Amino acid sequence: METRRVILSIAVSSLFVFSFVDGLSFNFYAASCPSAEFIIRDIVTSSSSNDPSIPGKLLRLVFHDCFVEGCDASLMLIGNNTEQTDPGNRSVGGYSVIESAKKVLEMLCPETVSCADIIALAARDAVGIAGGPMVQIPTGRRDGMVSLASNVRPNIVDTSFTMDEMVKLFTSKGLSVLDLVILSGAHTIGVAHCNAFRGRFQEDTKGRFTLIDKTLDSNYAVELMKQCPVSAMASATVNNDPETPMVFDNQYYRNLLVHKGLFQSDSALLNENSTRTMVKDFANNQELFFVNWSQAFLKLTSVGVKTGNEGEIRRTCASTNA
Repeated sequence: METRRVILSIAVSSLFVFSFVDGLSFNFYAASCPSAEFIIRDIVTSSSSNDPSIPGKLLRLVFHDCFVEGCDASLMLIGNNTEQTDPGNRSVGGYSVIESAKKVLEMLCPETVSCADIIALAARDAVGIAGGPMVQIPTGRRDGMVSLASNVRPNIVDTSFTMDEMVKLFTSKGLSVLDLVILSGAHTIGVAHCNAFRGRFQEDTKGRFTLIDKTLDSNYAVELMKQCPVSAMASATVNNDPETPMVFDNQYYRNLLVHKGLFQSDSALLNENSTRTMVKDFANNQELFFVNWSQAFLKLTSVGVKTGNEGEIRRTCASTNA
């Protein structure tokens, strides 16, 4: 109970600190494009109805954008050696949803709403659509001008990372260990390609996988090997959450406690007493997870933002205005 109070206290105290960070503000488009957030939510909702995988894709998209160059839509830029070309980003999806929203907004409010804000708001809406909390986030982000593949790997979490590696990376983004545990809960929805967790298995002489990572539940490992045999195509995927894959809930933490975290980086959260305690608290109390998610997501979408005269408002998300 004491740990829950501490976590709640941290979440509530962070609300004021991060509400208007870096020049962002609530209702930023109230005068310039009052229907912006409604339009984005409507497009995310309709896209998710047609493709249930969209919420997970949009949530992953915001992580991969914000951790590289900050939340500035640098991941949306297309071209040689841009962030999209790095192998770590080739499986990221949801771009078409962002472009669809941008196209409508450009017709109604030309050169007003940034792609960076669309990404943040779309991810926010995706969580709400999937059953999670609807987070109020400030807007006013501007789009970046730089997108380099070489910036990707040093700035995104690899699924094989240890706790120390994850903490180091999150700290460099101004995010705490608590934020790390909370934001890892994003794995409660979405899918992963088989190669993202194959390091937990080894191919034997008969061309079959055997489990070598003993931190993974053996029965769950058998199911994963059925879905991802050695012969599986590169496009093959499995659900991040084997229990409620399309619902944003606290099942991710329950899975961890029974050793059904899909990635090595998931299982690593149980390796230290402090993070294991957080996992248990969130597994036992979904409301606690949702309250803390709201604040951690607010911090995530404030990482490295560009405001004022920085960057630009792109006319199309795939290219700069130059």
